[in-house]
Amino acid sequence: MIDVIRKKRDGGALSDAEVKYVVAAYTAGEIPDYQVAAWLMAVLLRGMTGSELAALTNAMLHSGEVLDLSFLPAAKVDKHSTGGVGDKTSLVLAPLVAAGGLYVPMISGRGLGHTGGTLDKLEAIPGFRVGLSVAEFHRVLKACGTAMIGQTEKIAPADRKLYALRDVTGTVESPNLICASIMSKKLAEGTDALVLDVKTGSGAFMKKEEDAVHLAELMVETGERMGKKMAALITNMDQPLGQMVGNAMEVAECIEVMRSGGPEDLRELCLHLAAWMFYLGGMDETVAEGKVRASEILASGAALDRFRQMVELQGGDVSVIDDPARLPSADCRVDVRSAAAGFVSAMACEDIGTACVILGGGREKKEDAVDPAVGIVVHKKIGDRVEKAEALCTIHCHSEASAERARTMIAGSYTISETAPHKPALIHRVIYRGESGSPSSPGFGLMG
Repeated sequence: MIDVIRKKRDGGALSDAEVKYVVAAYTAGEIPDYQVAAWLMAVLLRGMTGSELAALTNAMLHSGEVLDLSFLPAAKVDKHSTGGVGDKTSLVLAPLVAAGGLYVPMISGRGLGHTGGTLDKLEAIPGFRVGLSVAEFHRVLKACGTAMIGQTEKIAPADRKLYALRDVTGTVESPNLICASIMSKKLAEGTDALVLDVKTGSGAFMKKEEDAVHLAELMVETGERMGKKMAALITNMDQPLGQMVGNAMEVAECIEVMRSGGPEDLRELCLHLAAWMFYLGGMDETVAEGKVRASEILASGAALDRFRQMVELQGGDVSVIDDPARLPSADCRVDVRSAAAGFVSAMACEDIGTACVILGGGREKKEDAVDPAVGIVVHKKIGDRVEKAEALCTIHCHSEASAERARTMIAGSYTISETAPHKPALIHRVIYRGESGSPSSPGFGLMG
């Protein structure tokens, strides 16, 4: 191990065998934390080649169980988001794309800090089970084309152990280690293709667009090296996605989208991501055709029907789909009012996510409980006109006292100016290298 540490410290490229040794030996408890910590820091400072990164991802992937979905007759496609505030697209995408004829095996995570988690949103539906066994996962997937569960103990165990060490050694921020962590878990699903939604902006993990692009390029290249079809969309997180922030409220908003309503930005992003999933899954020859397919499915109600079927198969109360008012809710409402008239020119988006955590709608530590009922309705977003004392947001809480700190934080997150700003683009750019591995544009003009 000391030879591997020195080689990476000095900027050398590790062989596949050396990378595999580090992952396998550490997972088995054969080398100590302090040596792996030194290696992680060397990776952070020196980086990795594309070959090294693929080897690391592959070793982490095969440290545990890799699902075999070859029994399913159509292509398997998934979407992964790097997370943000109000980012709820998975709840729409999985049933929408499944209704279009592809299989969507989705292993998701929980929220931590200001970013929400898909599993927490699903568990706002009374009875919904995210802890399915692999056999149950297969059964639901075969029956309705999609299933949404959490990571099992057997999937990528090396990632859990390495992440815990990264968390306490200042190496979480390494783009290479982030890439290997994400890709090892997503590829364990047994998918043929993966669409990445890499967020950038004040509410994203990657605040700078160039950092988001770098991470996206690493993930696309790594996935392709491992035989998967890949595309990445760099999308805006300078403001919350949609209007609802909070688990049950976000479920209700997704149901509204599947009824052909909902906020325009959320609906449009779902259609764009679905279009790429259909394209990579071989259902359509261009992304533009994929978007038409996605729009027709959404308008037909087929996505909502598929969502209802998945909820029922995973033990959830399907009555909430027809009556979202049956979802958990908080009785108290507190408006956050504007101190001035003008236009919303900027939002400290991360603060809005943090305010939801303060209300109890998220977690600061992994062991924290989450209250599905609380949340925030965002009335005003960048570019909107606002009058003095008009409501910018409404907090859903259990008491006014519990909401005061969140109210102050939300009020401070808004910048009001005299002139209207340019509204931020929903999709900044697309990273796709095509069948040949070189940049390609199958209907990019659609992406905006």
